[in-house]
Amino acid sequence: MTSVKQVTNSAFELSPADRLLNFLNDQRKNAQGISDTDVVALTPDASTRNYFRIPWKKSKAIAAVYPEPFDPDFHPYLDVTHLFLERGIPVPEIYAVAGGSGIIVQEDLGDQQLCQAYEVASPEECEDYKERAINIIARIQKATERAHELKSISSRLAFDEPKLSWELDFFVEHYFQSLRGETLRRAEAAELKAELNDISAELSAVRRVLCHRDFHTANLMIDSRNQLRVVDHQDARMGPASYDLVSFLLDRQPSPPSLAELRAHRLHLLEERRLQGLEPLDPDEFAREFRLMTIQRGLKAVGTFSYQTAVNGRGAFYEHFIPPTLLVVLQAAQWLERFPTLRKVITERINHTDQD
Repeated sequence: MTSVKQVTNSAFELSPADRLLNFLNDQRKNAQGISDTDVVALTPDASTRNYFRIPWKKSKAIAAVYPEPFDPDFHPYLDVTHLFLERGIPVPEIYAVAGGSGIIVQEDLGDQQLCQAYEVASPEECEDYKERAINIIARIQKATERAHELKSISSRLAFDEPKLSWELDFFVEHYFQSLRGETLRRAEAAELKAELNDISAELSAVRRVLCHRDFHTANLMIDSRNQLRVVDHQDARMGPASYDLVSFLLDRQPSPPSLAELRAHRLHLLEERRLQGLEPLDPDEFAREFRLMTIQRGLKAVGTFSYQTAVNGRGAFYEHFIPPTLLVVLQAAQWLERFPTLRKVITERINHTDQD
């Protein structure tokens, strides 16, 4: 007798595309078979998953094919999707799940990312998109209590001090060492480490709300009805109220927004929180937290961009984001009038890049 484990292991000897074809044809046992020409591979970002556009009933769908089988009852993407859909947060609907094959079939939202829409939209349209996106951030924060009630996986994960510190250590390792081939002087490295530890400790101490965790314009889709939809939400977790706003306004931007624009969007989130019935936050304290979060999130992003460039060989897509992100971090540190060693090492390297 063949065990389930043997069947699963056999299935995962196939390529993701072949595994998906087997799943689709099994779904259509009494219908005409699906060939590989019906399945279109989509380019992933920094993901271990493979994505395909597939025929589904009389329309299309997106299939996420994971590198290993999973239990649907304990799967972060399915868990967070259930929570978000229940709270009216616009994520793709789930059409089918095959945990033994490592496959999730979900709603096809099209191909237009918000970052692409910005390139052709008018300033007024861009501002409207930003306001709608910030409204979604407030709605995600409103779902905090429900995440705890459901014992969602997202309620048990957090941007605590170890997580924030790990991300900053990742920045140091891959920006200085992997990308630049540098080893900081011992005294300078110790001073920088102390400053980064302070950032992690202070951010981990603030009251936490539910965060998407990767809420940037490449993870916001515009569907056929011109509605904003959220993707890549499987890593949702508890963190500072400023986290998703920092990510949305500052991640992967060609240049930093103006101080006036940042202030307006911070106040907009505070107002959206009020409309959702959430506790009020002091605008000045929120501005300070926003800047501190800007430094942490920006350095984390630079670590990712450096790793993708130097280790994964994807510099054509990621490397050009590094200088403007470092500039955003520098401006935030200057605004706070803190972290002199961090400001020094960034300034020296920005100036060196400009000379090159």
